[in-house]
Amino acid sequence: MAASGGAGDHGSGAPGKLSRVAGDVVDNRVVDAGARAGYAVNGFLHLLIAWLGLQVAFGRTGAKADPSGAMALVAGNPLGLVVLVAIVVAFVLLAVWQVGECVRGPDTGDRVKAAAKAFIYLALAWSAVLFLMGVGKSGQAQAKDATATLMDLPFGPVLVVVVGIAVAGIGGYHIFKGWTERFRSDLASTPSRFILMAGKVGYIAKGVALIAVGVGLVTAGLTHQPSKSQGLDGALHAMVSLPWGQLVVVLVAAGFAAFGLYSFSRARRART
Repeated sequence: MAASGGAGDHGSGAPGKLSRVAGDVVDNRVVDAGARAGYAVNGFLHLLIAWLGLQVAFGRTGAKADPSGAMALVAGNPLGLVVLVAIVVAFVLLAVWQVGECVRGPDTGDRVKAAAKAFIYLALAWSAVLFLMGVGKSGQAQAKDATATLMDLPFGPVLVVVVGIAVAGIGGYHIFKGWTERFRSDLASTPSRFILMAGKVGYIAKGVALIAVGVGLVTAGLTHQPSKSQGLDGALHAMVSLPWGQLVVVLVAAGFAAFGLYSFSRARRART
């Protein structure tokens, strides 16, 4: 990947050396290929989540429409172990690339976003490792466990509410990014109009889903009930019971499929 020429690249002393090392890592061909593979894997998982989301919409018992559900679906196939290993490697390398961007980012906002993305990709890689070990948990169970852990901390319910508001805020930003097509800045070249529309629809759908997850967290914090935090799958199941809920979940699932298609294009066109 081409060097971004961030401000830190020209620094001197320890910060400057660290930035140059980060640049060397980011521009490494293996990390470059792995990061792009990570975007492609992300697209693959979103397509699986979309398929599971449709099953949730039409009442199929046992469907888990979240990354863990998608990995469980992969693990149950003959080549599942091979695919899970590929998922781990791709997400780890994408996380490494994001760490490099965090170190040499041009401003604090970019560094924070890169650090958050690195954490998410490492969490996804770890989830795949757990499925490789045969001890993977559903996303809903993970959400409840994490919420319960936060609840046990001093001011735990307040922390859960704050996290919920933050997640909902990220969802709102996704909607804004999709509606205004700001995701174009993530691409080094302009894709077809179809892919641009897929990105727009995908970001908006993910934003809606994240807002629903955030509302669940806020509810859990306010009621002191970790079970109210249900993750993406729980949020979709809750949506189904609402008026026109089935249609909403179908549209969200279609949006996740659109984001998956966009992610495949991003794997080739990512600005780096």
